[in-house]
This record gives sequence, C-alpha cells and structure tokens, in this order.
Amino acid sequence: MKITFWGGAQTVTGSMYHIRAGRTQLVLECGLYQGKRKETYARNRQFPFDLRHIDAVVLSHAHIDHSGNIPNLTARGYDGPIYATDATRDLCASMLPDSGRIHEQDVAYVNKKRARQGLPPMEPLYTEADAIRAMRFFVGLNYGQALRLSRDVKLTFYDAGHILGSAMVLLEVREEGKTKRLLFSGDLGQPDLPIIRDPTPMPEADYLMIESTYGDRLHPPLERMKGELAAIIDRVVERKGRIVIPAFAVGRTQDIVYDLHQLHAEGRIPPLPVYVDSPLATDVTQVFRLHPECYDAETWDFLHEEHKRDPLSFSLLRYTHSVEESKALNDAPNPLIIISASGMAEAGRVQHHLKHAITDPRNAVIITGWQAPNTLGRRIAEKQPYVKIFGEQFPLRAEVYTLYGYSAHGDRDDLLNWAAPGAERIRHAFVIHGDPQPAHALAQGLRKLGYERVDVPQRGDSITL
Repeated sequence: MKITFWGGAQTVTGSMYHIRAGRTQLVLECGLYQGKRKETYARNRQFPFDLRHIDAVVLSHAHIDHSGNIPNLTARGYDGPIYATDATRDLCASMLPDSGRIHEQDVAYVNKKRARQGLPPMEPLYTEADAIRAMRFFVGLNYGQALRLSRDVKLTFYDAGHILGSAMVLLEVREEGKTKRLLFSGDLGQPDLPIIRDPTPMPEADYLMIESTYGDRLHPPLERMKGELAAIIDRVVERKGRIVIPAFAVGRTQDIVYDLHQLHAEGRIPPLPVYVDSPLATDVTQVFRLHPECYDAETWDFLHEEHKRDPLSFSLLRYTHSVEESKALNDAPNPLIIISASGMAEAGRVQHHLKHAITDPRNAVIITGWQAPNTLGRRIAEKQPYVKIFGEQFPLRAEVYTLYGYSAHGDRDDLLNWAAPGAERIRHAFVIHGDPQPAHALAQGLRKLGYERVDVPQRGDSITL
C-alpha cells in the first residue's frame, strides 16, 4: 500500500491523498486548496495523478477544504463512485453548487479587470452546473457499514463528531496474504459539541493519518461559551443594541442557533428576535433536520421535551430567504441578533450587516472561530480602529467579543486522548491537516504517548506501508 500526500500536508487546506492498495487506486478527500489566487487556480486546476486509473473517491465530510474540488474532478473525466455518509452527500448537494456559483462570480469580476488590461478571459475552476452533475456519482453509506470496494480493499466509516455526517475512514487492504488497516481520522470534533454525537473511540488500525488543526492549543470549555454568550446578549439588550455574528453556514450556525434555543427555553436571555440571514445556512439547516440519526443523546432529550420538537427552530427565530428580507434587517428595531455567513466576513450578506452595525457603540460583533490573516473577520477580531468594507473605511465602535470555543475541531488534548489507545498497536502515524507548528507539536505529543514512528509529511511525499 502506497500513500502520496497531495494536500492537507503541513497546511489546513486542500486535503487530498492518493492511495494505491493492491490493484486498486483511491483518492481520499478532494478539497479546494486556498492561497494566493494564481497559485490556487493552477494547483486546483490540475490533478497530480491520472484520473483514468482512479477506481473510487472516498470523502470524510462536506467542508469545502475536503470536498470542494470534486466538481472539477468529475468535469475532467472521473466517472466512478464517490463514497460518503448519507448526511455528507446531502450537505454537498447544497454546498458544491454554492461553491460553483462563487467561482463563476469571482471569475466574472476578475475578467472585467483583465478585459481593461487587454488580457484574455479566464474560465471558472468549475460552474454550478458542474457541481450539480457531480452529485450523480455520490454513493451514501451508513456509519459502521463495511463495503468492499474491490477484491483488495474494504471501506468503513465511523462517526468523527466534527460536523453533521463527518467520518473517520478505515481502509482494510489485503496484500500478499496479509491485511493492513489504515485509519484516517478525518477532522475530529470536540467532545460535547451541540447536536451531533462525540467522535467514535479510535477503531483498531495498523497505520494512522491524524489531523492536527489545533495540535498545539486548548479550547475553553463549551459550557463557558454558552454562559458568555448569554452575558453578552444581556449587556447589548440593556443598551438597546444589536448583535452581528459572522458564522460558517455548516456547523457553526447550527451550534449557535441550538445554544440560543436552549438559553431562551431556560429563561437565561431576554426575548429578542434572532435572524439567520444566509441562504446556504438555511439550506444546510434543512439538511440537519433530515438527519436526526446523527444527533447526540442531549439533543434527543431536548427534541422530545414538550414544545421543543425542532432544536433548530423556536418562536423568536427566523430564517430569511430573499434579498429584500435581508435588506429590511438593517432598518429593523433593536435589540436583535443576526447570524450570517461567511464565517470570516469575507463575502455574503454579513458584510452589509457589519457595515450598518459597527459604527454604533451600542452594538456588538461576536467572532466565533479562527480568522485567517488579511480577512475582515481578522481585522475586527484584532479590534482595529478602522476597517474597510466594500472599499470604504468605517470606524469600529461596536464592542467585539471572541468566543473561539465554538470550534468544530478538537483541541490538542482531545486529539491525544482519542489517539492514546493506538500507542501500542499503530506501526506508523502521519500527522496531517495542520500548519507546521501545530502539526509538529501534535507529533511530539504522539511520541510522548508511546508512538514509535511519527512523521509530518510534506506535499508530494510518498510512503509505502
């Protein structure tokens, strides 16, 4: 069995791994690489393996850094199965066409500049139509349902507890009369995240690929986040302000809605309207409702209490759809809460809401996850005195709060606690999906647990097991 690390190697973007197992060739993950525009376009456009020889694609979950280049893969000729959990398939049905629309819009904007410079137009990486066609190749599997991909390879998904439908991937490969078990962690969630179940304990394996996004840091307790959220709401309501929460459409939005539902039901916050203003988040929330089999015991208990049948809906919550509804929120009376994509405030309706809110000291902005450098979300999180929105400078007078405990990734302790049972039986571990510092920090933590062989591969590295 041979693994080549083509993405998610000393970086958290563009996850993609090529696996030769006996006579079978697999692509594990097919995520979008994100970086400088020219490098990003070139790397995503071309695949570093021959698509004609790929027998199957295996996808751990729907986040775009793991799934976002699938429409390009199928547009370039791949027509085999794409295996994912049922919930991941349904999330991709909303997220990949949305990604295609964004690619089309971005290229249209770039081509206006290129036309003025006398340059030829560029093509989008893929279109909305490409993404819709790609959905024909998805094959849904349940957790724990072993499937034989070929005579040499068997696939089983286990719950990774990261987002709805997220999975660990176990590949059992028969070579030369022996079975080798390769376990890919996918993105591992925090224990006790709202709505979804905790990660499954580590299945037995011989080799391990483990993510390391937060391999060098710890999260604050989730219950503390909920209490801080209630305290912020009390302060803003008292001064008749509004709260704007930039949030990712998948996972983060639903977690916040669920906590607001609980806080409202428990009487811990005053009654005020809450709006989810993101078409994608609204579609994704519908997918959450379709998959109660992914819910944890706490959510099931909450679900079955009287008058609380839908954990993602309550009397003061509204999901907006049209542009007109979104614009009307700017003139709606305070206090209120607006949750809107994108999570780093780089695109979408949230920029309009921030433009109308940040100059008023009665208002607040809540940042709920890590913000990449040079993004609007990062500048707000750093509390810069002026921030640029739509090319204009605005004074940042609203209060800014950071609640990073809402991350859907496990922290260093979560990762090491999950991996601890494998210390005696894992022959070789590979630390992936993390920037160099957290990846090497987690690798050192695994060695302290007793792992004898731990590597942090770079892009293009290959290893034969």
